[in-house]
Amino acid sequence: MLFNYFKWKHYEGEIILLNVRWYLKYPLSYRNLKEMMIERGIQVDHSTIMRWIHQYSPEIEKKIRRYLRPTNNSWRVDETYINVKGKWEYFYRAVDSNGDAIDFMLSSKRNRKAAKIFFKKALSSNHDQIPRVITVDKNPDYPSAIDELKNDKRLPKNVGIRRIKYLNNIIEQDHRSIKRIVHPMLGFQSFSSANKTLKGIEAMNMIKKGQANNLNYSILNEVKYINQLFGIVL
Repeated sequence: MLFNYFKWKHYEGEIILLNVRWYLKYPLSYRNLKEMMIERGIQVDHSTIMRWIHQYSPEIEKKIRRYLRPTNNSWRVDETYINVKGKWEYFYRAVDSNGDAIDFMLSSKRNRKAAKIFFKKALSSNHDQIPRVITVDKNPDYPSAIDELKNDKRLPKNVGIRRIKYLNNIIEQDHRSIKRIVHPMLGFQSFSSANKTLKGIEAMNMIKKGQANNLNYSILNEVKYINQLFGIVL
């Protein structure tokens, strides 16, 4: 028996997932979605949409993890900034040389310890290969964290470290795809809500890139795919 993810909800699962998908894919605010739903004859408060985002965004990310195709072994690592309650937090991200997402992590710190935690998280992902080389920026915390992981035998000793700026253009471009969605949100109100929402944004970005190995990507296939993840068969 399939688990009912929409039990006790006042709206059908398709409507809930429609709002969640749109918010995570396009530069929209909660109030934008509220107005768009009104045009379709659906009355829903923007605070209700917000609760849907916080509940279902992490679920989408969790569900697609098991279906992601393997990344390659050339990692590009960088961090960008996310506004949380008027304060800049650090969003660690990594992609491979094809631009496929490896992993991500929101952190209140930007130091060696945070970098090490991020690398350990990326190394534990089922779809990631052990890196042959890791390209980083001038942040000195990355080489220190990598050296510690080698000493801890979490990384092979022969993993290379590169600091070549143009090679990291691919992740800097990828940051923009995330920032484009985050910008209309005008900052998050809590670290928790930021973390939950960013998981969904990254998940939808992975799907759009074609990283789900059981999905022939198109907009309509994406809709069907997300619905099926939650037990909705149209």
